[in-house]
Amino acid sequence: MITYALGLAMVCFGLGLILNLWRLAIGPTVADRVLALDTMVVNVIAIIVLFGIQTGQGINFEAAMLFALTGFVGTVAFCKYLLRGSVIE
Repeated sequence: MITYALGLAMVCFGLGLILNLWRLAIGPTVADRVLALDTMVVNVIAIIVLFGIQTGQGINFEAAMLFALTGFVGTVAFCKYLLRGSVIE
């Protein structure tokens, strides 16, 4: 039963990832694109964690944490660029 639930969850997060990619492509403003990219990072983290549960390997959770850290730093850099026009002062 858990394999069906994991498969359904992976499909749902994959569909969310595709819809975020669509928003990233046609977003009317740059802020919409940044939010779509941040949500894509969250969906990819969820897919990595679900894959780790499915395979039973612990290395996927460390990969998800590294991906989360990278996504957070990227989102902060994009927001700083939108507010100030430069990332490094």
